Amino acid sequence: MTNQYRINEQIRVREIRLVGDDGSTVLPTRQALDMARQKGVDLVEISPNAQPPVCRLIDYSKFLYQQKKRQKEMKAKQVKIEVKEIRFGPQTGENDYNFKLKHAKEFLEEGNKVRAFVFFRGRSILFKEQGEVLLLRFANDLEEYGKVEQLPKLEGKKMAIFIAPKKAGVVKKSQQKMDRERREAEAKENSSLFEDVETASGLLANAKISEAALKKLQESEE
Repeated sequence: MTNQYRINEQIRVREIRLVGDDGSTVLPTRQALDMARQKGVDLVEISPNAQPPVCRLIDYSKFLYQQKKRQKEMKAKQVKIEVKEIRFGPQTGENDYNFKLKHAKEFLEEGNKVRAFVFFRGRSILFKEQGEVLLLRFANDLEEYGKVEQLPKLEGKKMAIFIAPKKAGVVKKSQQKMDRERREAEAKENSSLFEDVETASGLLANAKISEAALKKLQESEE
C-alpha cells in the first residue's frame, strides 16, 4: 500500500485538483506542495486517472493507517462461505440418510453451501440411477433451507449435487409440509372430538345404570 499512492515530489504533473473539507480547486502542483510544507502535511495523489489528478493535503502515515483499518473492517464484514461435503453410498440406509440430512440443514442455516455426492466403488457404478434418485430426494428434503445450484452430475466415480443456502430470513414452508401439518391438525382435532363423544357416552351410560339401580332399590323397599 505504501507504493500505491504518489506523494509530494513524486507527483510530477503540472497541475492538480486539490480537495478538502471546504471543496476543491485546480492549482499548480508547485503551489500545492508549498501549502503542504507550510501545514506540515503531505500532498497525496488519491485519484491519478482524473483530469487533472485529484490530491489531498493529509498526514500520509495517518492516511495509510486509516486505509488499512478500513480494509480490515471490510474484510471482517465479508461473509465467509464454505462448501461442506456430505458423502453417500449408492445404498445408504435410512438412519444414515437422516443423520446426514440433519447436518446438511445445519450447514445451510449457517450460510454454507453443501456438496452432496454419491461415491461408486467398482461394480456399484451400475446403481448410478439409484444414486441420482438419492441426491434428488436429498435436495427435495432441503428445499426449505437451500436451492439447487447444480443438478446431479456424474464425474468419474462420483455423482454430485450442489445446494446453496437461501437468503437469511424466515424459512418458508413448502406446500407439502403445510398440507401435512394441516392434516395432522385435523387428525388431532378429530381425535379430541372422538374422546369427547366417548366421554359423553360413558357419562350417559353411567346415568342410565344409576337410574336403573335407584328403581331397583325403591322396589326392594316396597
